[in-house]
Amino acid sequence: MKKIFLVLFVWSSLFLKVTGQGVVEQLGEFGFTVGAAHYFGDLNTRGKINRPKQAVGIFYKKQFNNYLGIRASAHYAQLGYSDIYSSDDYQKRRNLSFNSDIFEIALQGDFNFFKFIPGDRYYYFTPFVSLGLGAFSYNPYAYLDNKQVYLRPLGTEGQNISYLDPTTKIKRSPYGSVAVCFPIGAGVKYNLSNNVNLSFQITHRLTLTDYLDDVSTTYVGLDKFPALNGQTSVAGILQDRSYETGASIGVEGRQRGLSKQKDQFIIAEIGLSFSISTYKCPSYK
Repeated sequence: MKKIFLVLFVWSSLFLKVTGQGVVEQLGEFGFTVGAAHYFGDLNTRGKINRPKQAVGIFYKKQFNNYLGIRASAHYAQLGYSDIYSSDDYQKRRNLSFNSDIFEIALQGDFNFFKFIPGDRYYYFTPFVSLGLGAFSYNPYAYLDNKQVYLRPLGTEGQNISYLDPTTKIKRSPYGSVAVCFPIGAGVKYNLSNNVNLSFQITHRLTLTDYLDDVSTTYVGLDKFPALNGQTSVAGILQDRSYETGASIGVEGRQRGLSKQKDQFIIAEIGLSFSISTYKCPSYK
């Protein structure tokens, strides 16, 4: 019996010595995020952050080493703003507003500033930055008499009547429902246990559309929208809502938006992720 215990003791000692020299290798992680989104554009030209809306996401990240990884993500967010929140007198008179649901997919490269190894008490925290490419769908809408009205089909800036822009001499065409974005972000990550991580990240999206809010160029004038049954069309009403704040300002050629500045949005989120890792045994040599 003593010989058996002695053999077991020696074998376990050798096993612990060998495995103790092994390395935990992180292959990647997957998780979900919750947070808030905010819009910047023709209705929020001064970059105010005063009307955040909900955002949720899921992601999977492939880790190449302790510093570099590539992440695939999907987000749903709500965006919206109104001229009533502006401190600019012209914008208050303009009186435009919008809301939109955003569905985004993106691919981003992540770089950790510190070595990050889940389960290692010395490498449990790191700040990181990310840069990527994505695409998102959007469909701006407004409310008229408490009813939701989608704006893109209306062509509020003359897109559906092939309006000839007096400045560029180019006919305005309907804008799409999908646009490209460039996510640029930074955050921090903390390892809670061997397999669970907590993170916080803020990512700004530069986009290639100026119609996230349905506002971009100039007014085309009420007379370009034919009346229906003797009443002003919905498109005519929603292209110029200044009549609600005073005399109408939407005369043809007058500035409605800033076409040279593309719209943007930001998402700040907290994430919970689960590490995918393997134990790498030391070589015999």
